[in-house]
Amino acid sequence: MNGNAWKMRRLVVAVAAVLCWLGDVGSSARGQEPEKVQSEGIDSNDVFYKHIHLSRFVVSTQSNNPELKEVPVPISTMSGKELRQTTATNVVDAIATQPGVSQITTGGGIAKPVIRGLGYNRIVTVVDGVRQEGQQWGDEHGIEVDGAAVNAVEIIKGPASLLYGSDAMAGVLILKSAGIAPTGEVRGNVSTEYQSNNGLWGYSAFVEGNQHGLVWNARWSQKGAHEYQNRYDGYVPGSQFNERAVAGLLGLNRDKGFSHLRLSWYNTQLGIIEGERDTTTGALLGDDEAPMYAANLPFQRVTHYKAVWDNAYYLPAGKVSATVAYQQNQRQEYEESADDYELYFQLHTLTYNATFTHTWKSGLKLTTGIGGMGQQSRNLGEEYLIPAYGLFDAGLFAMASQGFKRWTFSGGVRGDLRTLHSKELIDDGVLRFSDFQRDYEALTGRLGAVWNIRDGVALRANVSRGFRAPNLSELAANGVHEGTNRYEVGNADLKAEYSWQADLGADYSTQHLTAQIALFANHIDNYIFAHRTNEVLQAGTDTYRYTQGDARLMGFEVGIDAHPIHSLHIGTNFAYVDAQQLHQPASSRYLPLTPPANWKTDVKWEITHSGKHLNHIFVAAEADHYFAQNHYYEAYGTETRTPKYTLVNISAGCDILVKGHKRAELYLTVQNLLDAAYQSHLSRLKQTDINVVTGQQGVYNMGRNIGVKVVVPLSFKSYTP
Repeated sequence: MNGNAWKMRRLVVAVAAVLCWLGDVGSSARGQEPEKVQSEGIDSNDVFYKHIHLSRFVVSTQSNNPELKEVPVPISTMSGKELRQTTATNVVDAIATQPGVSQITTGGGIAKPVIRGLGYNRIVTVVDGVRQEGQQWGDEHGIEVDGAAVNAVEIIKGPASLLYGSDAMAGVLILKSAGIAPTGEVRGNVSTEYQSNNGLWGYSAFVEGNQHGLVWNARWSQKGAHEYQNRYDGYVPGSQFNERAVAGLLGLNRDKGFSHLRLSWYNTQLGIIEGERDTTTGALLGDDEAPMYAANLPFQRVTHYKAVWDNAYYLPAGKVSATVAYQQNQRQEYEESADDYELYFQLHTLTYNATFTHTWKSGLKLTTGIGGMGQQSRNLGEEYLIPAYGLFDAGLFAMASQGFKRWTFSGGVRGDLRTLHSKELIDDGVLRFSDFQRDYEALTGRLGAVWNIRDGVALRANVSRGFRAPNLSELAANGVHEGTNRYEVGNADLKAEYSWQADLGADYSTQHLTAQIALFANHIDNYIFAHRTNEVLQAGTDTYRYTQGDARLMGFEVGIDAHPIHSLHIGTNFAYVDAQQLHQPASSRYLPLTPPANWKTDVKWEITHSGKHLNHIFVAAEADHYFAQNHYYEAYGTETRTPKYTLVNISAGCDILVKGHKRAELYLTVQNLLDAAYQSHLSRLKQTDINVVTGQQGVYNMGRNIGVKVVVPLSFKSYTP
């Protein structure tokens, strides 16, 4: 028996022991009546999460959600209505408005989520019930998701390795598409939007139906934008993008369960912002007098195919579910010619998940499962940055929750194995990448409790163990990363990251006031990051090497939401994270790409709820203040200080009624009303060339932006019951 087989055997024995113990605890209470499950209108996205304690509550903005009272980990949510009221160039841009959530950006079209100071492969993004697998290791690689198809969002803050294994150290971003139509109905919607700063036009059409449990839907979306602009840089060459997406579902719903097949295709073409300037005028190279929608060289083209088969069968006191998905991600970069790519990554991913849930009369709920994935990545271009590789991982987990009067306890354990195999590449007689294999294993878990002291007052505590294996870029990168304008060098000796995080929170809620505070402390062994060096491996290109060390992150989020009268909402929240590398001198003490403290205040007045022609009219204003980031990774000029700035946003919206029926939703927003010139500390463009005329370094973020969005609901003839 080989080493991996022995490791898997030990993990199986450990999980089996936990299952036996949990079974003994609940054996005296068996025989609970089956849960009532609607055969129609089931949201297939909820299959894997509905009975899992971390994220099983329904997305809702209401603070009195009964399920939310039992969750010990910090979770933020956004409803479909909130997403529609937000002007954003991509879905991560919209989600980054949540406390403790930010984004690493490359212009207006590329954004990567950051949760409590951690990003990249430390966040798992779940779409259509499965983890989204593209090229998320890259700085200039965004999430391949049609924002128009996202109907709700859940954000789990903190290690979620118990459910997702490696890569969920920072948390999980769950993007949910629309649920299933009620039986006998055919309905849909069309939407369009326009943004003034970058000339963005977006369109989307959606239709769905349910004929006696035969369910289906289809969506088409398209979006395009020219270069964005600001007061200092004018138009920013390379920031234009175009996006298209098609998706559909076909499935069967029955009283005992359902089976759904989802297919999707996503394609985007994005310019690459290099930030190079004329040495005399300071103007950005490639700047045109008139903005262009078509991408100039260099640019990248990304295509993502996905098929998800989602199944569930309901038992008298539980459920069995299984999900299998295939994804293919193609990323091509064009530098010299729009017809011939220089770099081409092709990634194939097969993911699988199976869970079993049982609930006893005593209220003890047990969930067990297995999940993992296999990957094959190939280099099909003439240039190379990372080697071709194969990956396989598997994990077993068991978790349980139990309520006792005003207390709810929950926890679980998981075992994981991951194998990475890097393939050798000899380029022009020179060894570019070596053949090597790395095996990683981890035992992770979570233990938490919620004490509902009285109605509206609760305390939450949770301790989690997280795990992340290094990705191939960190282990073996060797080449110029054109999208980042730097030469990257991996480190094959990197160890896996392991973390311990403690969370403590308190909630207070009355009819007119809601307040929350969430504190966290996170210790990470072997934290991996890239930093600049003084080496010159290619002329005119900075060299970055991957290294690691022990890190400590601490911070909190606090929020207050007041309704002094029914129609008036006043909210404020503050988020702070301090991220340090331990036992280091001042120049390398603070971790790169740590978001600054953020204080946001908003006021919303709902003018009417029962108008004859205009309904749910509201006006709102928001001040979003980012404090100066004086804690940055200074060594070798990797980062520089970022000054403070404040963004003022206003918005308004309403429903348009015709003969008492809603015929459209209309939203108007103005972002950055005062046209502030600023640079986000998490903008990758901040460290590009210096303008020799003004002395300012890097490219600035988007200036004032006016957005208009219209959503028209559609209702067709219903099927005969």
